[in-house]
Amino acid sequence: MSDMDRRAALLVASGLTAAELVAPGLALAQTSAADELIDLWPGTPPGGTGARIVRKIADQSKDPATPDRWVTGIARPVLVVRRPARPNGAAMLVVPGGGYGFLSYDNEGTSQAAWLNARGITAFILLYRLPGEGWARRQDVPLQDAQRAMRIIRTNAVQLGVAQDRIGALGFSAGGHLAGSLAARHAEVVYDPVDAADRQDARPDIAGLVYPVVSLDAPFTHRGSRDMLLGPDASTDMRRARSIELRVDAATPPVFLVHATDDGLVPPANSIALFQAMEAARRPVALHIFEDGGHGFGVRLPRTMQASAWPDLFATFAARHGLIPA
Repeated sequence: MSDMDRRAALLVASGLTAAELVAPGLALAQTSAADELIDLWPGTPPGGTGARIVRKIADQSKDPATPDRWVTGIARPVLVVRRPARPNGAAMLVVPGGGYGFLSYDNEGTSQAAWLNARGITAFILLYRLPGEGWARRQDVPLQDAQRAMRIIRTNAVQLGVAQDRIGALGFSAGGHLAGSLAARHAEVVYDPVDAADRQDARPDIAGLVYPVVSLDAPFTHRGSRDMLLGPDASTDMRRARSIELRVDAATPPVFLVHATDDGLVPPANSIALFQAMEAARRPVALHIFEDGGHGFGVRLPRTMQASAWPDLFATFAARHGLIPA
């Protein structure tokens, strides 16, 4: 079975099937001692139930030089900061996917930080809590962390060397749903304020959504992501309330969308639905649907595949909307 087949099986089943590397006692085993980490919450995050959450890592790669770690057991949500050699003041909240059942830390986290850093953008990889790991109000848990992350970055912008008004969000697959939810629902109250940081705006200045899950109600929804976020018995009202294409309004920031026609897991209809909603609301939007690329391609596609072009297109979009220098 290929790596992509294993990922698809995991998203559908919403459970780790590969051999796991368990790291007891290490709060953040997928990071290194040199990593700069920022805690999101001063104490127990919202919705704590006392459930035992154990960090686990499953490396899908056969090459130690290019790890492909899937992370579960997020009891302590954090930002992993990756700084460029020549920062230009822009920042990006990077949101890995994994069907809300795991986080694709390298393919949709560290690999993304590398190319963003090369363009002068400070990257903040979001290790957000997974809704099925024992939290109360599971449907709000990832968005709580995403909103809080944006507010923490803005609160500490000067110390972090970034501009408060040049902070984007870049999400992949279910992480695309989370980044899109942040774009469309940034002002929605999903947790009680805990300190002064919560007075900051959680709205990203732009949002890039790569092969995103968008609708949780339409026939083309990705059921694995939907059920992991909401539970299998969620009402129609709950599904619609968390369908991004139904939440676009005049405050939604510019959105950049990428999909591949041959995505066999999350149909391109998701990106098309959001594109149409953005156009109807007269909000800035770009949509790129490539002939090949599949799902979960990150930035590792060979240049012979069309979807490999997306980072350059996103950089152009970010410059057009003032996030980075043209």
